[in-house]
Amino acid sequence: MIRRALYPGTFDPISLGHVNIVEKASRLFDEVIVGIASYTGKQTLFDLQERIALVRESCAHIPNIRVIGFEGLSVDFASSQNCTVMIRGMRAVSDFEYELSLALTNKKLNQEIETVFLVPSLKYMYLSSSMIRQLSELDAKLQDFVPACVVNALAEKHALKSIGK
Repeated sequence: MIRRALYPGTFDPISLGHVNIVEKASRLFDEVIVGIASYTGKQTLFDLQERIALVRESCAHIPNIRVIGFEGLSVDFASSQNCTVMIRGMRAVSDFEYELSLALTNKKLNQEIETVFLVPSLKYMYLSSSMIRQLSELDAKLQDFVPACVVNALAEKHALKSIGK
């Protein structure tokens, strides 16, 4: 039996902390599906296809992953992909309440799917996509926070925005 897990998220943009979680999950499971949610409940900087491309490029060095965009509930997508586990990253105590309520809700929606929490390496504990977007808007150096392809994509987004496109 293949041990398959889903790591769902919006990844807007993917950070080095996300990549670290994917690397850890890839050592625990035969296959990890990184599911990019089309619906985020918020306005995204990158559209779905851009986020998929950035995650694929950022995780190209990990052999046992697939990157797939999806619509609807992550727990339903996990079932459709024959995943028995959903991976969630947990950075700090502040994440715990939200992540626990999400895990319990998913369990109520589908008893067959377990949630496994992974903690990123210490150097990535503080990273969040919203923080990266804010730093990017303020022209901060992002090399320590995101993969090189994301640094370039963020620079391109902001260049287009500044010329009014």
